[in-house]
Amino acid sequence: MNHSDTLELSLQLLRQPSVTPVDHDCQNIMADRLAKIGFNIEKLRFEDVDNLWARRGTENPVFCFAGHTDVVPTGHLDAWNSDPFQPTIRDGKLYGRGSADMKTALAAMVVASERFVAKHPDHKGSIAFLITSDEEGPSINGTVKVVETLEARNEKMTWCLVGEPSSTNQLGDIVKNGRRGSLNAVLTVNGKQGHVAYPHLAENPIHLASKALNELCETVWDNGNEYFPATSFQISNIQAGTGATNVIPGHLKVTFNFRYSTEVTAEILQQRVLEILDKHKLNYDISWTFSGLPFLTPVGELVNAAKTAIKGVTGVETVLSTSGGTSDGRFIAPTGAQVLELGVLNATIHQINEHVNVDDLEPLAEIYEQILVQLLT
Repeated sequence: MNHSDTLELSLQLLRQPSVTPVDHDCQNIMADRLAKIGFNIEKLRFEDVDNLWARRGTENPVFCFAGHTDVVPTGHLDAWNSDPFQPTIRDGKLYGRGSADMKTALAAMVVASERFVAKHPDHKGSIAFLITSDEEGPSINGTVKVVETLEARNEKMTWCLVGEPSSTNQLGDIVKNGRRGSLNAVLTVNGKQGHVAYPHLAENPIHLASKALNELCETVWDNGNEYFPATSFQISNIQAGTGATNVIPGHLKVTFNFRYSTEVTAEILQQRVLEILDKHKLNYDISWTFSGLPFLTPVGELVNAAKTAIKGVTGVETVLSTSGGTSDGRFIAPTGAQVLELGVLNATIHQINEHVNVDDLEPLAEIYEQILVQLLT
């Protein structure tokens, strides 16, 4: 196999305009390659979402590569220096939508598996792929449904490596061994509309809520722990008023989010918010939506295999982190699998002119292959 295997497959995947939830043809391209080296291919479509479960072997332990073929929309095409779905190499960088998040990682996973199987056709346990086209969207018919399907037939993953772009300054410098939980709320504070000249005949919900909102902003929810930073509370939207300067609004709508550590639960946060709102005697309605539980993979076989592989290939001493947004790891971790995220640099994800360093592609495939060697030989 030549040096450019990972690049060639990356280019093939990047040419597919797979804007979420459309897979276009990415999973078929991957499945064809995996079928040739003895993977059993299972295509699981739920509603408008394509998912792939591929497995080589029937025994435990099961090492699973997980990831997504869908990408976020491109934004204005004229802002890109080249067509986002015509991958282009300039100055050692590969440009294209999905280059960092995360089609190059998918290519590296396939190539790593091909090389590993060629050298170790009788490896122990099983290698699996869990690929979805619904990670960038609502995440309702993707990984979560595949996990439900596997759980229903008691098919378990031992270790799961998610190919999300985890690196910051150089390949492998950071791996994510957990993620914070995410909890959203929309709070409506009810007042009474009226004329600004007659405030005694109205109830201004902005004024009524201001002390409570300030207290929510000032509250220390926890102090985090060795793996997680302290829980953060952020208001992302506030809406009130008719647009007129002389009308006291009748309602105030506030949208906020918690990114929380394993020191608290969603239930604890909800209860503490309600206590603060009630203390300030507000007339309110609140609705909660839950984006994901926090998860954590402590140092163990998977973390150690990744650290050793990264050190061996790049010479980098990797650092464990739980920062950043959510990932599909949140659906896999509750099954009991050890979950880790390891991929290319994340500096340009979701941006105009998204790109990766071409020189990182082969080392990433090598790291993935070395992790397989440590866990399945």
